[in-house]
Amino acid sequence: MELKISAFFPAHNEEANVESLTRKLSNVLSELCSDYEVIIVNDGSTDRTKELSEALVKENPHVRLVNHEVNKGYGAALKSGFYSCRFDWIFFTDGDNQFDAAEISKLAELAGENDFVAGFRMNRKDPFHRKLNAKMWGMLVNMLFRLNIKDVDCAFKLMKKEIVDKEKLVADGAMISTELLARAKKGGYKIAQVGVNHYPRTAGQQSGAKLSVILKAFVELFRLYRKLK
Repeated sequence: MELKISAFFPAHNEEANVESLTRKLSNVLSELCSDYEVIIVNDGSTDRTKELSEALVKENPHVRLVNHEVNKGYGAALKSGFYSCRFDWIFFTDGDNQFDAAEISKLAELAGENDFVAGFRMNRKDPFHRKLNAKMWGMLVNMLFRLNIKDVDCAFKLMKKEIVDKEKLVADGAMISTELLARAKKGGYKIAQVGVNHYPRTAGQQSGAKLSVILKAFVELFRLYRKLK
């Protein structure tokens, strides 16, 4: 199967990660695809993320930059990425370098028979409280939307662009991964799962465990449930 992939990642104050991740994605996709693009979504960074991203765009014609002048949050950054993609398949990950981009090949192997391939972290390298929160969230989401997903929020996913194009995504927060899976399930798309490695964050700061982020996710969760049930 000939793949053309648009890959993107959100980056908020990821100056220590943006160069290495962009180059790794570009190297992997250049060998895997007939054509590709790597999109950096700079979400209002106050460090050198934007400056470094602009240099990468000049260096590599396959690299593009989508810039938010102010920080809009994770979900909004993902939506900017999704709606900037040009090719029929979309891959996204996080900008924190906690995944190995080379493992995109695991997802691509399943793309021919599936519409959506979701990675799951085989040995998640995050603090205990984050893993506990994720487990409880996953149980709730799977129950509400009748999913059977091992790792709902794993930021290592490959999907057909038409899933995103079909209906406008509404989540602006961390709930966006749940929305993607729920819409794919409701739309009758075939979803596969594959284990991927996960590594400790070595630079930058996590924001997913903030109380404001969690509360916003629950508000958006029940709003989506009412819409899709």
